[in-house]
Amino acid sequence: MQSSIKEKLSFLYKPYVLAVLTIGYIAGELGHYLIGVTSKATAIELVYGDQACQQNHTDFLRHELPAQCAEFIIEHECHQQHINGTVYCEWNYNGLGLEYQLLAGPSFIAVFTVMGVVLGVAADRYNRVRMLFVCTLVFAVAILMQGTVKEYWHLILLRMVMAAGEAGCNPLATGIMSDIFPESKRALVMAIFNWGIYGGYGIAFPVGRYITKLDIGGLGWRVCYYGTGVLALIMAVLTGTTLREPERQSIGEDAAGKAKVNLWKVLLQPRVLLLVFAASIRHSGGMTFAYNADLYYNIYFPDVDLGWWLFAVTIGIGSIGVVVGGIVSDKVVAKMGIRSRVACLAISQLLATPFAFGSVYFEPLWAMITLGISYFFAEMWFGIVFAVLVEIVPLQVRSTTIGVFLFVMNNIGGNLPILVDPLAKAIGYRGSVMFFYAGFYGISTVLFFITMFFMDGPKPEETATLGRDPTSHPNHVEMGHENNTFQPDDYLPSPHTNGANGHQRNIVSVRPSESSRL
Repeated sequence: MQSSIKEKLSFLYKPYVLAVLTIGYIAGELGHYLIGVTSKATAIELVYGDQACQQNHTDFLRHELPAQCAEFIIEHECHQQHINGTVYCEWNYNGLGLEYQLLAGPSFIAVFTVMGVVLGVAADRYNRVRMLFVCTLVFAVAILMQGTVKEYWHLILLRMVMAAGEAGCNPLATGIMSDIFPESKRALVMAIFNWGIYGGYGIAFPVGRYITKLDIGGLGWRVCYYGTGVLALIMAVLTGTTLREPERQSIGEDAAGKAKVNLWKVLLQPRVLLLVFAASIRHSGGMTFAYNADLYYNIYFPDVDLGWWLFAVTIGIGSIGVVVGGIVSDKVVAKMGIRSRVACLAISQLLATPFAFGSVYFEPLWAMITLGISYFFAEMWFGIVFAVLVEIVPLQVRSTTIGVFLFVMNNIGGNLPILVDPLAKAIGYRGSVMFFYAGFYGISTVLFFITMFFMDGPKPEETATLGRDPTSHPNHVEMGHENNTFQPDDYLPSPHTNGANGHQRNIVSVRPSESSRL
């Protein structure tokens, strides 16, 4: 009886795995991005970063003020600003400065990227579910501990520990999901999972703003980290006790053969190099906005509470964009080949770029409208990038390649936003955010467009299906691509051929020198 019930419910296992992995990733990313929303409160208590003149009286609207607080760079002049005796400016830590940029970016990225490679290599050799359990447990404890810090360096150290644990989430979970979901759903599944980044980031706005203001138990911003850490601990337990290691499957181009793979040959392909560079620039634009959005809108619109708006845009509109991007990519790739996925990337970022400019140019209402439109198109990118990546690299080095890819992408994308501070001192904070955020969206559009021409286009139907029933193989993956790039020059066709034409039963063999792929 118990076995019968288990069999009937077995269809729920795959979506359950996706849900556990995604919620765990959301918890980790929430812990990652909370600093961008709680930074001002954290800086005031732990004493770090820049001090500036800021509006501290929300009863006054900006247009009612005789002078804007941000105009004053001398402390005593800041304190002299008043309306009918009511001082509306204060001189205090604003949550910005080099210390904040180091805390938000490099301290996390330095460990995250290195551990991503290490754990990616390990994922190709060891049990991924057990490793993911340990990783989730590590970042859960680190997030909890961040709520107890007394010094700035404590926060730096714990963010590094958190990064070490969170580094395993993407390569480990991506490997697990690619082995249990078919190609026809892969981009959508990857998009849903990687939306965890934006889910965590979006949830950080209301959690960081409003939970901090509630000052529960006099703990202020610390409660945000306690709650996030508890959620991450729950997901760690579910990961370790309810998930099972799937059988490793050959997918995409790797489904063609089991030849020995040279990792460097895979990594140094022009298409992989271009993809990682384009993704790095796009990631830098996203990270710039993620680390600076709350601070930016608080500085320029201090009398307008945009916390719930930012949450709604990020979670609501961003979610729709993620799903639409995955569905479009999955539907189109079957007809147009892997190149179509990269075309989706280029087109989506092109459409997002002008609206990204609008989100930091306009006043609050139109800023939120243009941000929503930008998010709809912009957030298609992450899941599609990794769907492309797992389909153009072989099984033997899949997780390792993802780890290296993330290492490069996060080192470039995660560290470039540190330049926001020096550029802001030269051209202003708004101009600096606009350049690194919207400007990098535009640059990534061009790079994705170039990358598209290095990918395989649609294949002739007779070549893709010649001599085989596509559903007959026990490890069938729909619309598999040949893997000749990774076959040695002395590769010989299998003796098990199909008829007089000499075609292999499962693939059509072409020597590497004859491949159109660079």
